[in-house]
Amino acid sequence: MKQAPEHFVPLARWLHWVMAVLLLAMLFIGAGMVTSVSERHQWLIQLHKPLGIALLALALLRVAVRLGTRQPPLPADLPKPQALAAKASHLLLYGLMLALPLIGWAMISAAGDPVTLAPGVQLPPC
Repeated sequence: MKQAPEHFVPLARWLHWVMAVLLLAMLFIGAGMVTSVSERHQWLIQLHKPLGIALLALALLRVAVRLGTRQPPLPADLPKPQALAAKASHLLLYGLMLALPLIGWAMISAAGDPVTLAPGVQLPPC
């Protein structure tokens, strides 16, 4: 039997940090969108949409990497409630990383607006 790895694979670590930066950027972009009525508002919306789709794609890749690789185990002396909380919080975070971009895409589609990734590149309605 193979020994459990000591670290996450490099791709998983890279995805973690890239997504962390993008999620923080999306938080500030979203806050800026709802507080701005200037011409900056439209620019922020056009930035927010493709970043959200990029985050969705990265989240799907991250799920695939997570399912396809072995992860380091939790510390052996971790109390059972904390281990359960760690596993539940991971499931919740993965669910949110997938659900939030899909909800945004659905909201835009329901409004009849396209999700434009680049000039001439649009996603179909969700």
